[in-house]
Amino acid sequence: MGLDYYKILQVDRNAKDEELKKSYRKLVMKWHPDKNPSNKKEAEAKFKQISEAYEVLSDTQKRTVYDQYGEEGLKGQVPPTGPGGPSSFFSSGGRPGGFQFNPRNADDIFAELFGFSGRGSGRDGGGGGSRYPGSIFSDHLLRTAFGGDAGPQRAHKAAPIEKRLAVSLVDLYTGATKKMKISREVADGTGRINEVEEILTIEIKPGWKKGTKITFPEKGNEAPNVIPADIIFYIDEKPHNVFTRDGNDLVMTQKISLAEALTGCTVQLTTLDGRNLAIPINAVVSPGSKEVVPQEGMPITKEPSRRGDLRIKFNIKFPSRLTNDQKSGLKMLLN
Repeated sequence: MGLDYYKILQVDRNAKDEELKKSYRKLVMKWHPDKNPSNKKEAEAKFKQISEAYEVLSDTQKRTVYDQYGEEGLKGQVPPTGPGGPSSFFSSGGRPGGFQFNPRNADDIFAELFGFSGRGSGRDGGGGGSRYPGSIFSDHLLRTAFGGDAGPQRAHKAAPIEKRLAVSLVDLYTGATKKMKISREVADGTGRINEVEEILTIEIKPGWKKGTKITFPEKGNEAPNVIPADIIFYIDEKPHNVFTRDGNDLVMTQKISLAEALTGCTVQLTTLDGRNLAIPINAVVSPGSKEVVPQEGMPITKEPSRRGDLRIKFNIKFPSRLTNDQKSGLKMLLN
């Protein structure tokens, strides 16, 4: 059958260049021979296959021939098929039996992908393992590529993943439970990376404020020698159609007529937890005045027995015009 390069590199047949690089880097970090001293022979074979697969799939011409003719076509085991066949399409380096492909040295590919092209020279027909005398490859390139010594690695932690969680003022008043679905990459028992979905549960506490931070430690993607990132949710507050929040207080604006401002009225309102309140306003309401209702504001998270206040502002609607009789009556009344 021949090698399945897509399966070896763990990508689908439509994988783009960045996906190929990402998968290659992940696999060689696991299978480089210098990281597998206890099973070096198996690791060398895997390392060679991974490098060969990347070399073919990352090259447009080689990938075209491989997709049509497989590994055999690449390595000269499929005869030319006339115009458009592998020999005619790739005339340089071809031979009567088909397109001639000689895999590059796996170390060279590794060095180039990690930014060390030119560290060595020559080809060995694609063999795995280190060609560098005195283990220069292990001591220099591998240490830099893997972030530490060639033996057990010192893992570094990935940067946190930050997300905004919009919450209604009602939920911040009463408390609520939110469930967030995330997708993340997780390594199984064999080291293979799989994408899984998880549900994160966030318990919104009464009185939480905008900017409150909820951290789920190490719920980011798993990768070799990397401590998964923390996922951090920041509370954001959705606007409410009646109330706005000012610290622990709630603020609302009530429209009243001029007559109500002068003679008194009752403000009817429904609280965020569904209670109906009737607030009597007996004093004369002047522009800029407000009514404070104690303990009807937001819960205070650290002091559950206390709440902020409710502040009622007034929008006084003045009449657009008055008749002469109304003007005379008001003058008599106010004087």
